[in-house]
Amino acid sequence: MHASKTRSTNKNVIKKAVLSTLVLALTTSSFIHTTYATSSEGDSLTASAETTQNTFQMQQAFRMRSQQAMSQDQSPIQYQIKARLDEKNMTIEGSQTVTYLNTSKDTLQELVMHTYADANRSKATQTIMYTGQNEQIAKEHPEKKASDFLGGMDIVKVTKQGEKLLFDKKNQALRVQLKAPLQPGQSITFQIDFLLDIPYGMQRVSYYKDQINGAHWFPVMSVYDENTHQWNKTPYSTSFESDYYTSSDFDVEFNVPELYQMVMPGDITSQDSAEQGRKVVTSHAANTREFAFFAGPNLKVERETRDGLTVEYFYSDDDPAKKAAVDKYIDYAFKVIAFYNEKYGKYPYPEFRIIETYVDGFGVEYSRLIQMPERAAELLPENDTTFVHEIAHQWFHALIGNNSETESFLDEGFAEFSTVYFLEKQGNKLGGFRSIQLDPSPIDLPIASTNEQVGEMADYVFYQKGRQAIYQLYRSVGEPKFDAFMKEYFHRFVYQNATIDGLLGTIEDVLGKEQRQDMENALRKPGFELKQEYQMSEKELAAYMHDVYQPQYEGVVNNVPDLPYEVMIRLMEKSFRGEPLTIVLGDQVSKEAAKQQEQAASQLTQIFDVFGMKYNVVRDRKQLKQKLKREIGSSNLILVGNAKSNGLVQALKKNMMVRASDIGLDWKEAMNVSGHSGAYVIKHPYNQNRLMIHYYWNGDHLSDKASASFMEKILESLTLSNDIYQSYELDGNGKLKDSKKVE
Repeated sequence: MHASKTRSTNKNVIKKAVLSTLVLALTTSSFIHTTYATSSEGDSLTASAETTQNTFQMQQAFRMRSQQAMSQDQSPIQYQIKARLDEKNMTIEGSQTVTYLNTSKDTLQELVMHTYADANRSKATQTIMYTGQNEQIAKEHPEKKASDFLGGMDIVKVTKQGEKLLFDKKNQALRVQLKAPLQPGQSITFQIDFLLDIPYGMQRVSYYKDQINGAHWFPVMSVYDENTHQWNKTPYSTSFESDYYTSSDFDVEFNVPELYQMVMPGDITSQDSAEQGRKVVTSHAANTREFAFFAGPNLKVERETRDGLTVEYFYSDDDPAKKAAVDKYIDYAFKVIAFYNEKYGKYPYPEFRIIETYVDGFGVEYSRLIQMPERAAELLPENDTTFVHEIAHQWFHALIGNNSETESFLDEGFAEFSTVYFLEKQGNKLGGFRSIQLDPSPIDLPIASTNEQVGEMADYVFYQKGRQAIYQLYRSVGEPKFDAFMKEYFHRFVYQNATIDGLLGTIEDVLGKEQRQDMENALRKPGFELKQEYQMSEKELAAYMHDVYQPQYEGVVNNVPDLPYEVMIRLMEKSFRGEPLTIVLGDQVSKEAAKQQEQAASQLTQIFDVFGMKYNVVRDRKQLKQKLKREIGSSNLILVGNAKSNGLVQALKKNMMVRASDIGLDWKEAMNVSGHSGAYVIKHPYNQNRLMIHYYWNGDHLSDKASASFMEKILESLTLSNDIYQSYELDGNGKLKDSKKVE
């Protein structure tokens, strides 16, 4: 959970507690993923005449098409991969040819590749993001052993022109020793044969039900850093992401069952295989950050082409209403892509693909495609911020790369800001810039932290604080200058790997030294907080919270089956709609009782202040008599204190008893249990369209123990939780004795 902060001089603990709880619900993002490795050897792979011919055709096509569409020179790395999926044993047998150009100033003695699939060799190195899902899957499938949820990659051999090269593989890094040093500007072509064992369940590479997730399925070149003179050998993060690749050219050939639909980046073609019941699917993808695939026999697809871009949406749902929902998502994808084209730089590929998988709770970005959880047919894309966020990653991850192990802000912070930027320009009252201005409290970590440094606070640091730092820059310079800066940033780093230093250099060149210094302070100093002039005022905050939570309360009271009229949160829903609300305190009470009544009133009014609701507080009988007929008769009511000392209770007691019996409460008995306290909700004694809540105690005042519980229970009864109360009773120590509620 993340703490939050109020925006006024009022430091009341209750208001902070309310905001802390509510802001957390608003600022939680869910856009993440992970994977790991070891070593082995085996028999060599042989290619059939069919696949050899296909490889030749792929290479010919590669040479012809590499000059098309991209307006970029050939990538420094080319992969030609032949793979065969064994769907019965869930393995992939692969052979890849890699051409690597040494673009550094160093002479290289070895080449290093990542084998992230090896994260699945042990549960300890698998990502914890899928742990909950895998535990549930294991319960549902007791026939599956723990070992079924593991897998990994074996390297069969590494050769250069048929001659074996020495290699070792450990901790997800494949090191290949070169027989001759690779000089700057020189290239080398070598071959790797490998065998992938796909784990069951949920991982970045895994299979479950009728789908295969295929990220990290082949050895991929590491990034060489000529400043440190080292290859990146970092294993894949168990808690976040470690994606760090060089944009490359891919020609991939997949031998798969005939009924399988293959979802992957690039220009896809298909032809029959010599093997009965199988086919060969090929893809050419130039200047592509990474190559992931998804496959299954039951995938449906909808597609549309506009202005040279084809958007495809793959899903498994048989609901007839699903197609209409998918069409809306495709249309929305075009709208999102068009916005980022205008603001940052043109999406350069001829296709963009979306696939729904069984991964629950978050989306995952890959180059030229995104992975989404299954979407209900009734869900509108306008309400799906995950969808917009993952599309934004096509600019900040796929096109502009970065080391997401050490500088995750560069992809997650910019993707989050871009999501909000898009929603703001669509007129989204809740998801636009006001959601950024809802400033969580500062934390003693820089935004420019590494994954290891932030630990479980990645969402807070990279997403929330990251997008705030970018928003502050946006506000500081204005939209036209900000957009000009973003276009230059894209121009400098498209198909490259950006760094925070590179970002700051671009800011200085386009926006000046002062803006660079401000952003450097924001990113590298701990405790970043949005400047006061860019935060919400207290009035703006209340209006925002009202807009956010009104539909949530309405959703509960309208959609919970058989919900009684007399429930406490319905009074909140009524107040959101602008119905009048009056709080009535007892008078002629002891100092201790008066103090506790005021404390309860403070609890209530701060809840209403947070949500921007209007209310009146009545404290004496003279005022009560003046308002009784005209105002209080048409108002929702909250009464506080002992029934005998509250003038309104005494005036309405007979009718209150009748209304209480409607919810099954013996009012007389409840008000006479010595030392007890509690609350109940009834229809207004004189107005069946209004509600009354009475927060009561029996006796002069509450004990210290009971008082603390009493105040906490007020907050619980009016805010959204698992329990919707009609009444509850606390004993003399404040412990819950009885309740009537809807769960």
